[in-house]
Amino acid sequence: MSLEEIVLPITKPETEWVRGRALVKMSPTRDHSRVQTEFSGALNVWANGRGEVGTEWRFRIAVPGEARRPLVPDVSFVEIEALRGLSHEDIQLPAFAPTVAVEVLSRGDLAADVASKIDVYLRGGSRLVIVIDPRKRTLVAHDAETVATFASGDIFTHPALPDFRLELGPFFSRALDLTT
Repeated sequence: MSLEEIVLPITKPETEWVRGRALVKMSPTRDHSRVQTEFSGALNVWANGRGEVGTEWRFRIAVPGEARRPLVPDVSFVEIEALRGLSHEDIQLPAFAPTVAVEVLSRGDLAADVASKIDVYLRGGSRLVIVIDPRKRTLVAHDAETVATFASGDIFTHPALPDFRLELGPFFSRALDLTT
């Protein structure tokens, strides 16, 4: 049970509660936006009938013994079972962590802030947190027990996303290389 709830206004760009302070998310660059779009698109195709995928969807996450706080992953997936029975209003700002949270790194992101968000997502109930670095063309998958790094030549899979496969070389090319 959480002690209290930290409520922040909805802003553009969004504001989250990270490491005890209100933190305005970085305004996305082209590469950030493209990676977010490509990943959410691939995840959305896979999620059909399994749950919902959203971008910049605000969650109100409670970690045991701590205040509930807002976090806004770049991409999120929520299993359909977690949404069943919720009112339309409660689905807008869920009072739980997404099943999968995806953060796309921006140049100004502090490593300590990213690590804190990963920790809060996992302790708040997320089964998987994915951190994508467009500059390095890497995807790092964090779950309660492991951290695995995937690069352009790899195929990303994880038990939290059964049957989801993402070939990272083509993914990063579609997202980051200029089309002619």
